[in-house]
Amino acid sequence: MDEQEMIETAFDDLIKSLRKGTTEESVKMIRRAFEFAREAHQGVRRKSGEPYILHPLAVAKIAVKEIGLGTKSAVAALLHDVVEDTDYTVEDIANLFGPKIASLVDGLTKISEVMGSNTTKQAESFRKMILTLADDVRVILIKIADRLHNMRTLDSMPEHKQVKIASETLYIYAPLAHRMGLHAIKTELEDLSLKYENPVEYQELEKRIHDYRDEHTGLYQQFIAPIRERLTESGYRYDITARTKSVYSVWSKMQRRHISFEEIYDLLAVRIVFDPKDNQPEKWQCWNIYSLITDMYSPKPERIRDWVSVPKANGYEALHLTVMGPGGKWIEVQIRSRRMDEIAEKGLAAHWKYKGDNAEASNEVDKWLAGIKEMLEQPGTDALEFLDEFKLNLFAKEIRVFTPKGEMRTLPKGASVLDFAYDIHTEIGNSCIGGKVNHKLVPMSHRLQSGDQVEVLTSDKQKPQSDWLDFIVTAKARNNILMVFRREKKEQIRIGTTMFEKLLEDMKLPFGAENLNKALLHLKLQHKDDLYVSLAKGHLDIEEVRKALKKKSENKFVKYWKLQFFKSDKDKSVPDKEEEKGKVINDITDDASDFIIAPCCNPIPGDDVVGMKIDGDKITVHKRKCPEAIRLMSSYGDKIVPVKWVSHKIMSFLAVIKLNGIDSIGIVSDITMIISKESNVNMRTVHFETKDGIFEGMIHLYVHNTADLNNLMMKIASLKGVENVSRVENLDV
Repeated sequence: MDEQEMIETAFDDLIKSLRKGTTEESVKMIRRAFEFAREAHQGVRRKSGEPYILHPLAVAKIAVKEIGLGTKSAVAALLHDVVEDTDYTVEDIANLFGPKIASLVDGLTKISEVMGSNTTKQAESFRKMILTLADDVRVILIKIADRLHNMRTLDSMPEHKQVKIASETLYIYAPLAHRMGLHAIKTELEDLSLKYENPVEYQELEKRIHDYRDEHTGLYQQFIAPIRERLTESGYRYDITARTKSVYSVWSKMQRRHISFEEIYDLLAVRIVFDPKDNQPEKWQCWNIYSLITDMYSPKPERIRDWVSVPKANGYEALHLTVMGPGGKWIEVQIRSRRMDEIAEKGLAAHWKYKGDNAEASNEVDKWLAGIKEMLEQPGTDALEFLDEFKLNLFAKEIRVFTPKGEMRTLPKGASVLDFAYDIHTEIGNSCIGGKVNHKLVPMSHRLQSGDQVEVLTSDKQKPQSDWLDFIVTAKARNNILMVFRREKKEQIRIGTTMFEKLLEDMKLPFGAENLNKALLHLKLQHKDDLYVSLAKGHLDIEEVRKALKKKSENKFVKYWKLQFFKSDKDKSVPDKEEEKGKVINDITDDASDFIIAPCCNPIPGDDVVGMKIDGDKITVHKRKCPEAIRLMSSYGDKIVPVKWVSHKIMSFLAVIKLNGIDSIGIVSDITMIISKESNVNMRTVHFETKDGIFEGMIHLYVHNTADLNNLMMKIASLKGVENVSRVENLDV
């Protein structure tokens, strides 16, 4: 098939994917947009070598087929790169296709400028872009389709671009897809991000999940046979499918709970999608099917999730239960009507289709957008802080609580009485002194549960305190509290800066990034503002800063290891072979001034690492899967510096392992014997405690690299009585 045939076939696929009932007039408009985009992108190719027009065609197909959008969205998707990449303007689009489509294309162009790989102001631009979000949510839905196709074709990009795009996708686009109710797309974006960020772990997990599915096919058939029989007897038309958890959700659960693959019991889930019977409420039919299943299999009561009575804030509706299946295996069952299933997969677009049936879910999204606009209207909001708060509010699990008058409010899981107060009104939050939950007096830090009835107690003399930030979880509460502190902090930074400059002047040292970073490093402070505020408040003595500046810079790591930094030419569309391998621009041996080992994840030689060069001349080296690194990579994509460990000598580095198990005579002796026999490992401190027949231990070790550490942990884990062995990170040792 030649290129022109390939392009026409892709266009025909797009037309076949349109909603039923699309008019001839609409098809002509899509054809006109396609011809216009093809001419505009004539001669341009993607990194993979294929004609560029295939990308807008693929994005349009995702928008209409996988998200369920209509004609205007298909046209905007076809034209989404025209203004950015060619000489055509938004006015040209408006003249040819009308103001609505021009508005969508303009919104998409703004987002592309925001998330472009060469800007250092992504967070600020993202903030501005979100301001346009409330005008037309289709902009974000089309952008999600655009990102999904880019992720599906990421193989052709150089590695530093892959890492940047994958981090950004995991940090912003997957949570956005979740908030818009696009479950299938959210799952695929997460899996693809993991594939490029941690390729080895991804491939290993993908194979294990595949093997698990093959191994348990018989169990699944055995489990569903009686369910099929009962549903058919009851007169239901239905589909039953089996699914395993996604690679990312398995990986995430293992990381979050520090458990092994074998300890994840809900790998297998069964989904029942039924056509509802006439003249019977869907909710009633979901519970009827639940009753049929629990007549055959015993349920696990604490694992029932009722999103039929009260849908999630993104509109998701379903009834989930976990039952004991054949062979002692727990199996999750999801029950949905056909309408619920379409909403679960296509999110907002399906809501509009069913809005007559369920206006409440769409209203939830409207409330969320209104809340985002309110956040943006706060004066002096820091852009990167906004990006973090925006992301925080995308992925939160929800609880439902009630006002004294019975009005229901949706809050993130873990919300406090203070979060509830700010959700009611800013002034109520600012003056909150406590609350009554179910008529009982509680402090403002009290965590709320679904179903609680909450009354807020206030005082005119109250004002926000710094410790409030420790127990609030909503972006609205955080932003309002921080706004009160900003003016005060601004003045403290001004005073602290003056004090620090005067100290440098007295010591005859230049005021610059090098001395500032040296002070921060020795005083164990994260940011220059922390230094200035501590000085202004008197929490830090000026003499301590003087001593820190006099200290000789040392870094044990670099005397015995080399970190190799790579530089790729970002101006060339396709790097040459030498640049693909990476060109050494810094072979560091003794000088510690070029880089910092990130204290948030404390990588040791052998860990998979990435460098970030944001402020000043120093490169901060993080573990690649460190949450802070993912956050920074998503916001400062052009500041990524590929880095790896390249050699080691005889010096060892400190690591900490935590272990527990069943206490028995000689268990500590056995563990320490294994460590003493390892020639590449030495103990610094050993601490064990026993209680009720269970022991817990913490061992500080000097190791050469992660291979030595992992080898030792495997040997300890094989001892009889030892249940768990894990490495402790982010610990000041």
